[in-house]
Amino acid sequence: MKILEGAIEIDRPNTDQEKIETVTRSITQHGNHLRQRYPILQYQNALGASVMVFSLAGMVITGGLYIKGFIPGWACILINALLTSFIHEIEHDLIHRLYFRKQPFAHNAMMFLCWLARPGMPSPWLRRTLHFHHHKESGTESDVEAWITTSGSPWGILRLLKLVDGFLFGFLNAVFAPGWRQKVKLLGKIIRLNTPFGLLYWGCWYVFLGYHLYAGVGSLMGEAIHSSASTLAFMDIVNSIVVILIAPNLLRQFCLFFISSNMHYYGDVAPRNPLQQTQVMNPWWLWPFQLFCFNFGSTHSIHHFVVRDPFYLRQMTAPYAHKVMAQAGVRFNDFGTYKRANRFSKEHSQTRSRG
Repeated sequence: MKILEGAIEIDRPNTDQEKIETVTRSITQHGNHLRQRYPILQYQNALGASVMVFSLAGMVITGGLYIKGFIPGWACILINALLTSFIHEIEHDLIHRLYFRKQPFAHNAMMFLCWLARPGMPSPWLRRTLHFHHHKESGTESDVEAWITTSGSPWGILRLLKLVDGFLFGFLNAVFAPGWRQKVKLLGKIIRLNTPFGLLYWGCWYVFLGYHLYAGVGSLMGEAIHSSASTLAFMDIVNSIVVILIAPNLLRQFCLFFISSNMHYYGDVAPRNPLQQTQVMNPWWLWPFQLFCFNFGSTHSIHHFVVRDPFYLRQMTAPYAHKVMAQAGVRFNDFGTYKRANRFSKEHSQTRSRG
């Protein structure tokens, strides 16, 4: 540790590239140190698979307890949102082939299970292409993944809607797109990204909202709502799916996108410069959001420098990595980004942001 810290002082990097190399080397060496200190970290495949099994089993058990009436719906939603945040991290590591790289059956089976647990997201195989491009061109206009999470958009009703319901936002984007050709192109893209699980996921959610909105309005107007036995049985199934799977994922995704979209810079980032791609966001008042995205705001910046470390190792590395990153000029808690629509330059205004 002292050698690493001393090396940082002796090297005195001046250019951004020298700083990037110093941060990357220092975090990598610290990760190696942790692997030697805690031998269990050598079993990366087993650790990833164990977290996966624990999370999926937890969701099944929690769902069963809710259906049997042992826990309330709100408890099921919160617990499963926490568990799906673990699964999201596992999927992200799988996208970078950090588990079972040389065992394709196990690797792809885990990818598929991640997709089942988070059916409102595009397939992880499709996301891999977008995510690799995100690392290559993070914060630039071609960074589709960042734009999907609302980076670069001015804060307002549209950005909030996109955070809450990306499917509806995409649909409205297509409907109001100029020209029929563009409308059809965007609608086709939405369908392709959400086939097959996403269509079932969002369809179930809208049936849930529509039925309860209809029943609620009828009740307020003093009109009794009479549903057939088959309709009630169907809605019992829909209600259970929403509580066990859909609502937890909506909560998790909102928290993740809210944190991710604000900690990534967008639009005026120097190409392939991780010093400008992200900031560290870790104030205490963000913990309600951080809880459901596995402390993403505090640790994701580390991933932009060192890709090879799994999510749990980034948590262990964070205290040391933050010191190294701060010395190199990575920003911490730059809340002005809310007004600048994710622009890195502090002179930028929202007038040049992408809607």
